[in-house]
Amino acid sequence: MTMGWSPESARNAYLDTLKLCNKHEEKCNNTCTTSEPESKEFISALAAGMNAKLIVEVTPEVSSSTIALAAAARQTGGKLVCILPEPRLDESQKVIEDSGLNDMVEFKTGDPLEVLPNYENIDFSLVDCKTDNYTNLLELLDVNPTKSVVVADNLVEGRKGLEGHVKGMETKGEVRSMKHPIGKGMEVTMIGKCNEFCKRNQGRGGFSRARVGSGKRTGKSKWIIKVDEKSGEEHIFRMPSSIL
Repeated sequence: MTMGWSPESARNAYLDTLKLCNKHEEKCNNTCTTSEPESKEFISALAAGMNAKLIVEVTPEVSSSTIALAAAARQTGGKLVCILPEPRLDESQKVIEDSGLNDMVEFKTGDPLEVLPNYENIDFSLVDCKTDNYTNLLELLDVNPTKSVVVADNLVEGRKGLEGHVKGMETKGEVRSMKHPIGKGMEVTMIGKCNEFCKRNQGRGGFSRARVGSGKRTGKSKWIIKVDEKSGEEHIFRMPSSIL
């Protein structure tokens, strides 16, 4: 099945994530663990826009990133598999239940190195690089060779992502990794033929995130994705709203 780019799904997932994560943070009085500002909206829009059906997150705990990816799954009619190293299901399920995303998420607990190989042809994956053995987890990913995205998040203290190398993809398709100044450091790796990704609004040079009327976001920056028409490479920029 072809996964074309859907600006509408990206926009809806972005707005849904913004609303749900704000509610989540209010409920826990800003004491809960959250992703860096705006990174959650970015990954949700990216996963939904590419119409990802199988989304896998490996994380030490449920966070706003989990809510963001579940919101994306709701837009695409897909499923988020959240792999947790410890059996903290009661707490994790409550977070998702409070967000109204129960049907979108499947929790799996145990050693991520043993659980992750059960999933093949993953369309969109996020590995929190605060996780133990994160490099081994990145190597274990079985991605959709036609079109998929791998996000290595929280690349702090010199940690590295895939850097353009995905196991099993040496002869199957193109792999492009780029590190972006999102959150504490995020590498986005795109797998698949260049023209699959370049189908995304080529004439418009990619997509920009939706404008939001919330006062909390006034004056914030925007994530802009531009596609180089010659090389097919994607470049992500953070631009002040005032100049857009």
